Formats: sequence, C-alpha cells, structure tokens
Amino acid sequence: MGNKNSRSRRYSEEFKRDAVALVHSSGRTVAEVARELGVSAEDLRNWVKQDTVDRGQGAPGELTSAEREELRRQNREQAETIEVLRKAAVFFA
Repeated sequence: MGNKNSRSRRYSEEFKRDAVALVHSSGRTVAEVARELGVSAEDLRNWVKQDTVDRGQGAPGELTSAEREELRRQNREQAETIEVLRKAAVFFA
C-alpha cells in the first residue's frame, strides 16, 4: 500500500535527458531501458517522443516543449485575469 504511483513521481530534466540518450545509444528497447532505470515504459516512451518533436522531427502540429510551456504560461495568465475580473464583478454587483 505504501508504493508510490508512478504518476506522482517527478523526474529531473537531466534524468529524462539521460534516459532518452540511453535509449538512443544503447540499441535496446524502451521497455528494457525503462525496466533498468525503474521508470514506467510509458513515461520513457513519452520522453523519447517529446525529444523527437523537440529536435524538429515530430509530426506536423505537434508542440515542442518550449511551445507547451508558453501555452501553460498563457493559460496561467488568463486564469489570473479571469479571477481578477470575477472578483471585480462581485465587488461591483
């Protein structure tokens, strides 16, 4: 019961980068490398896919990490603006 769910784990960007490099350089499958590193194969597969997109080799329309972060930033700003407007509407109502 004390096992952590893999979704609750956070890995450093350096760890992810090294794991992806190991997949590319070792000639082993994602599942083999994931098992060796103690991460889920699905997480490692996603990191490898995102690395491919970040290097400009993804499918058209896929967002790079930088584009994803910019969208998150914009969403946070919009949420803050909406909250201010909501409070103002309550104040002036």
